Amino acid sequence: MEATTKPTFWQRSGVQSWFLKKETGFTETASMTPDLVYKYIIEKFRESVAELSFADRVIFYHEYIICFSRPDYNKFMDNNRGIFSLIIKESVKAFYTILQEYRQKGKKVTASANKWVFRFVSHPDYEKGDKSFIGKLLPGNILQKEENLRVTFIPRQTGIAQTFDIADEILKDFTYYSDGYYEIPWQDSPVLGDVNDISKPKYFARMEATLPEKEYAGKKLEYLIKDEAFFVAGIDEKQGQPGVFRIPSEWVSTPHLSVRYDKNTDKFFLASFGEKTIVNENEVKNSYKDSPLWTDLPMNSKIVLNGIVSINIFKT
Repeated sequence: MEATTKPTFWQRSGVQSWFLKKETGFTETASMTPDLVYKYIIEKFRESVAELSFADRVIFYHEYIICFSRPDYNKFMDNNRGIFSLIIKESVKAFYTILQEYRQKGKKVTASANKWVFRFVSHPDYEKGDKSFIGKLLPGNILQKEENLRVTFIPRQTGIAQTFDIADEILKDFTYYSDGYYEIPWQDSPVLGDVNDISKPKYFARMEATLPEKEYAGKKLEYLIKDEAFFVAGIDEKQGQPGVFRIPSEWVSTPHLSVRYDKNTDKFFLASFGEKTIVNENEVKNSYKDSPLWTDLPMNSKIVLNGIVSINIFKT
């Protein structure tokens, strides 16, 4: 009996054929380059302004999901690791320049979120040279999951952009990578500062913690990572201690975690001193403060302390 392959959502819905239709005499286009990706992001930003703005208000997307084929994505990550972060820094600088031009014309720039979010992803049905774009006003907004998303796709055969409204279920077929997720805080200033303000933020990563206590229901604690080494501690830690992310919960030990950043590898590492620590569903072996056992801590990881307190780490 021959094995059968379960069709993807794209194949079941017919969207794959609509987007990725083969053409006779197809000749593969030039390979994906950083300059092409940069110009594509700027193009989508300008299109979002034209589509969303009204009256004297300038509205624009804050989240940009850029999808490639697996070969193109892997080429960036294998041969040009770190290039995505440089691309988005230059892209955001260009965003502010464009917004400043609107301000000089008397327009009111209106932000819908307090940060920019970029996700670089791959899709199994994309072929080399394919790329697409999904934009959102509010990064990670739960309400938008119930609405259709507008996808802009550029097939490599034609190079002509096609826009299509599609249900959020399509996102299940995309592969998200922790190395391809970036955040940059929104700077609400009518006058553009030094161009290095975006490339050199005051902090280079952040943590969010979700607590079980009633007084923190529906809230998250945020810690801006400014130092290359810091501790995560519980309610027994004094407030306002430098280099300490204090989580006021009895489920967090003091100290519970030690986190450090290695410039040479551009990676974070974690050591656990608490009762139980899980990183991305894998339990971390306990160690002592004077002899820590370091574990790789990828960006966008989920950390769970004692099975109760949840922490996420994001890179900016």
